[in-house]
Amino acid sequence: MSGLLIRWVHLSVDGETCPRCSETGKELAKAVETLRKILSPLDIKVVFEEVEITHDEFARNPLRSNEIWLNGKLLEEWLGAKITQTQCCDVCGDEECRALEVDGQLHEVVTSDLIVKAGLIAASDLITASTGCCSGQTSCCK
Repeated sequence: MSGLLIRWVHLSVDGETCPRCSETGKELAKAVETLRKILSPLDIKVVFEEVEITHDEFARNPLRSNEIWLNGKLLEEWLGAKITQTQCCDVCGDEECRALEVDGQLHEVVTSDLIVKAGLIAASDLITASTGCCSGQTSCCK
């Protein structure tokens, strides 16, 4: 069985986070459940890890909060998205926090459909690697 590791990194201050990270967490729960249902018949196990960063770590690099990693690559790499920053609130203070631009649309909250899409792309890489096929190059696939 191969695996899809989804790691979510976000700010947590005394167990609290900002609204955008909180909503992303809810979207992640939906996406992980969806990916488990889709990928289970393919013998791909979906593993979810949550990593909380401190306010000091956040202050050094606000863009680190609300990162989503899939098998060692950031979600935006899988989707060809752009990292941007927008004003946040709550425990983040008045920092400009991570947001994504996907196909010209701004996402402060990472939605389950984006996570599922990135997860399926990452899973296809697992399948390609396990079958020995060279990423769609028909000359090496027999």
